[in-house]
Amino acid sequence: MILAGDIGGTKTTLALYRREKTGPRQLRCATFKNADFANFHSILKTFLKDADSVRVACFGVAGPVQDGTCKMLNLPWSLSEKKTAKAFQIGQVHLINDLQATALGMLHLAPNDQVILNRGKAKSGNRVVLAIGTGLGEAILCEKGQEMTPMASEGGHSDFAPRNEMEIALLRFLAKKYDHVSYERILSGPGLLNLYAFLVESGYAEPPDMAKYRHKQGPSEAITTLGLGQTSPLCSKALHLFASLLGAEAGNLALKAAAWGGVYIGGGIAPKIIKKLLDGAFMEAFIQKGRYAHLMKEIPVVVAMNPEAALMGAAHYACLSAP
Repeated sequence: MILAGDIGGTKTTLALYRREKTGPRQLRCATFKNADFANFHSILKTFLKDADSVRVACFGVAGPVQDGTCKMLNLPWSLSEKKTAKAFQIGQVHLINDLQATALGMLHLAPNDQVILNRGKAKSGNRVVLAIGTGLGEAILCEKGQEMTPMASEGGHSDFAPRNEMEIALLRFLAKKYDHVSYERILSGPGLLNLYAFLVESGYAEPPDMAKYRHKQGPSEAITTLGLGQTSPLCSKALHLFASLLGAEAGNLALKAAAWGGVYIGGGIAPKIIKKLLDGAFMEAFIQKGRYAHLMKEIPVVVAMNPEAALMGAAHYACLSAP
């Protein structure tokens, strides 16, 4: 039996798999709200109740993994391969960065799990992944012969680089709130709220029914609903700015990794705003890289619509690690 997990800042998804010739076959899957549990082991204990023994486990974790441990950044949890293996009598436990897992999962997406933002020109070469959710994750898929090797990254915490007067004003606004203004402060669920607050301070009027939507859906979801519905100039502008900044940062990562093979956009937010990502704001910002604009136009860009991409990647990693 193989166990795979996607441990994010807000929720944890776990699944049991059986290894088959065609790859891992999912047997059971469940998602848990992290706020309902004191630690990861409490979730694991609940999920593994009455389960058969597990030979290999792999967990994609939203945070830096070092020496088999991870101290999560958006959650006060610490994880350890050795402690988890001992507590649950698992033969092998692997912790990998969640974007490593997501990157692996992207390689196994079915055609109907993808929406194309830019068809580009299919080429060999590195690929990159950006996942937007509670935080912003980034990873690189390095081409080595016929194989793609995922490389973890904490690029979402790199410095935000404004491109115009409005974004300079945004940087000044956020610098009053944070000691370090990273792309994650903008390109994430909480980041969308930051964009909304910035625009309110800039003079945009809040929609009169925002309180109703916030209560019903939550603040980020309310902005998305009103923005996509074009019923609030403020929310529409916030989503437009979000899509444009995401396109710019995706282009930055593609240049840094020489990702001529393609760009994947994943995470929980992208599928929810796919209508906005398709309207041109993302790709316009992605391409605007001066002398490299002609090359940027040739890079394929895909949005992963399957929310289990990271889970799939963790399962495949576990399969490769199983004796």
